[in-house]
Amino acid sequence: MSGPASGALEKLQALDHEAYLLERVSAILSWDQETGMPDRAVGERAEQLSLMQGLTHERSTDPRIGELLEAAETEARTDLDRDFLREKRRRYEKATRLPTALVRELAETASLGHNAWVEARKADDFGRFAPILGKLIDLNRQVADHLGWEVTPYDPLLDQYEPYATTAEVRETFTKLRDGLVPLVQAIAAAQQVDDSALVGVFPVAAQEEFSREVMVALGYDLDRGRLDRSAHPFTTTLGSHDVRITTRYDEARPAPALFSTIHETGHALYELGIGEEIRGGVLAEGTSLGIHESQSRMWENIVGRSRPFWAHWFPRLQARFPEALDGVNLDTFYRAINRVEPSLIRVDADEVTYSLHVILRFELEQELIEGRLAVEDLPAAWNDRMERFLGIRPPSDALGVLQDVHWSMGAFGYFPTYALGNLYSAQIYRVYKRENPQATAQIEAGDTAPLLAWLRDRIHRWGRRKSASELIEDISGEPLNPEYFLEYLREKYREIYTL
Repeated sequence: MSGPASGALEKLQALDHEAYLLERVSAILSWDQETGMPDRAVGERAEQLSLMQGLTHERSTDPRIGELLEAAETEARTDLDRDFLREKRRRYEKATRLPTALVRELAETASLGHNAWVEARKADDFGRFAPILGKLIDLNRQVADHLGWEVTPYDPLLDQYEPYATTAEVRETFTKLRDGLVPLVQAIAAAQQVDDSALVGVFPVAAQEEFSREVMVALGYDLDRGRLDRSAHPFTTTLGSHDVRITTRYDEARPAPALFSTIHETGHALYELGIGEEIRGGVLAEGTSLGIHESQSRMWENIVGRSRPFWAHWFPRLQARFPEALDGVNLDTFYRAINRVEPSLIRVDADEVTYSLHVILRFELEQELIEGRLAVEDLPAAWNDRMERFLGIRPPSDALGVLQDVHWSMGAFGYFPTYALGNLYSAQIYRVYKRENPQATAQIEAGDTAPLLAWLRDRIHRWGRRKSASELIEDISGEPLNPEYFLEYLREKYREIYTL
């Protein structure tokens, strides 16, 4: 990982690589469960995942690691060595606090929980999912207790996805974000609504998939190092240094969701594929936080992918792919349609102005669940009440409300806030890129996004976990995360679209 090594450092790197490989095997099993596994295989797959998670945990908590960490400190010669030891120690100390039995039980319950969520969503019946959700919440509380906390048990769960962040910090940031979003949403609601009828018609799925592949390859995604499949919930998974896969879902009547989810997931994949060669295959070979990871996907999806310059290049190609559905539609009409702002029920389909309100809702609810202030059986009503308060709409069903997201069925509590943090990071990062590259807009209009990808790989991707999220954003922009840049981006863009 860092050139010639000997003794304790070399042994530690070898053990770390084995743990990495075991994690990737588990990822393959999970990817298969999402994309092609037969329904009756769910029970045995849960056992397989439980076994793999148990083996990975045992390997990650091997007492030899603790001994080698101490010995390797004297062998560290480079910054890369020291970064590796820092992250390996952090990972080891957290892992040793969790009993293997708890890790295995959580993995098995999450696998079963996913299947229960799928069935409950199909049946539009939260009651089918509630028992296993209650168990997942209890297991996460146990995880939090073992990891240790002072202010709230939500802190150590958040730290698993956004390292070094605290609930209090995120809450303060989200308060500023919400206070800035509310008047903008109100101003847009009072303006004449954008017509998005151009986005509804007959768009054959096969053609949608072909166009999605064309766009993702143009953005820099290498199909020799990944693939595009279908799943109930779009996601990206890293199965190896040269195997990063994407899934999406299609609607023949509406092409926008599949197209933008594919661009979104491409952003995630480009990050993983851009990890520096010198750190591949180990603890540093990951995005530094899910907030930074989400900044990459949201930047490509929204700041680039929903911009007028991007579609100045791509709209004629889309129109040629769907000549009947888009007959008579011009670029301006299409651009406004894909940026229509309207409170909606489904988070993944939400516009970029209201999207963060969906996230703040989930952030608040899962804190209350973990802290015991909200009972599982009361969750649907609490969800519906908060949707009405935040977005002015009330879900007519569980499937369109509390059952819409896969995350809680996977036991992933602390994950949701990273989505809104990604919005904030993306605007702050892209602002610096445009300042440093005055030709950015013209390049995108010409269909050339290679300069942006190269810049992101140099400033973010190659570093993996060598830098924390806060270090990255300060190195890039010269200041900590500031929600005002995202709000400024939204105000400027939607002032023009809605003539505010």
